[in-house]
Amino acid sequence: MKRSRKIALGLAASLGVAMAVAAVFAQPFGMGPGMMHGMDHGAAAGGHGPMAGATAMLTKQDAGSSADMGLVHDLVMNHNKIKRTVTNLPDGIKTVTESDDPQVAQTIKAHVTSMSQRLKDGREFNIFSATLPVLFENRDKIKSVVEATEKGSVVTRTSTDAKVVAALQGHAAEVTELAQEGPVAMMRGMMSRMAMGPRAGTGPDSAPESRAPAASGQIH
Repeated sequence: MKRSRKIALGLAASLGVAMAVAAVFAQPFGMGPGMMHGMDHGAAAGGHGPMAGATAMLTKQDAGSSADMGLVHDLVMNHNKIKRTVTNLPDGIKTVTESDDPQVAQTIKAHVTSMSQRLKDGREFNIFSATLPVLFENRDKIKSVVEATEKGSVVTRTSTDAKVVAALQGHAAEVTELAQEGPVAMMRGMMSRMAMGPRAGTGPDSAPESRAPAASGQIH
């Protein structure tokens, strides 16, 4: 009986996590960046509004969190319209992320611009990625070149620190998973990180996992 009860409790806990993750994607994100911007302060200050559920999953929050979460959601839900290539360089990565859909292309540009500014400012945007904390904590060791194209963005990030290079390449793989699999990759990554702990693998001396699970909070 005791063993059966433990198994039942384990299944219930797993189901609860799955439902919580699914609820994040049930939030009504189908609005433009302008509308989301107007909701930033309310969601960040009081934790209310349609963005609050997803934004609450972030390890850190600020006034722009809900707007950035909205952009990520739009990209994940339109992943089948995104074309992405990654080139691993000896000292970093070069990514090309584009879409033939004008609206998705604009969202890509807005997301890359916002995440690049966050990296520069040290304002981490992350749900449970193991590589993002390494990148934000070592942002002064990263050289970034961002180019907007007609259909999206080309991003080159390099570093002379081997640990940072590994994190850049690992995170590029995370984002590629999201572009390829969309919500499936997002849910898999979120559940994996929740099982390991929200800040597992973080810290200035932490090495990223060889292939970290896909996670929200992209910098490309």
